[in-house]
Amino acid sequence: MSPYNNFEEYNIKITDEVKGRYKTIITELGEDPEREGLLKTPERAAKAMQFLTQGYYKDPAEILKGAMFKEDYNDMVIIKDIELYSLCEHHILPFFGKAHIAYIPDGQIVGLSKIPRVVDVFARRLQVQERLTHDILECINNTLKPKGVAVVIEASHMCMMMRGVQKQNSVTTTSGFRGQFEKIETRNEFLKLISSDLS
Repeated sequence: MSPYNNFEEYNIKITDEVKGRYKTIITELGEDPEREGLLKTPERAAKAMQFLTQGYYKDPAEILKGAMFKEDYNDMVIIKDIELYSLCEHHILPFFGKAHIAYIPDGQIVGLSKIPRVVDVFARRLQVQERLTHDILECINNTLKPKGVAVVIEASHMCMMMRGVQKQNSVTTTSGFRGQFEKIETRNEFLKLISSDLS
């Protein structure tokens, strides 16, 4: 749970509080935080962390609710190749990739830009890819209440590439399906339509 009441309060306090902690870390690593190249690094790092975790202060359900429209459309809607950037909660190192999302409306559609916004809200938190996939899936399913939702995420994790096993070409794929996408024929149609991205 965040110690701040809202994003504005966080925005004001993070500069001094988190900047000081980064300065301490730089010092304990054996560097001189007062030398020219590092002089503004603590503040820059604090602002970067603020930006990369801003998802804690946004409500993804409200984003969807703000652009839901009645429409008699009953076929699959797919938004693919949604870029995403997140931070692994285990090492606070980046993971990045793309999401492919589909839903089958049940009387309501949502503005297309809202789906990528939902992805960003959940990605801009400390995450694991499995939970990120689940969070996006459940938010769309519970808010839009479609006949079905499908989410596939492919990502590369710097915690595997820069450290640990150091596997440069590994890609992790996670998926989730609800409603009509739990039927194998519907799921296969979706996977076929995004198959060029998964090959």
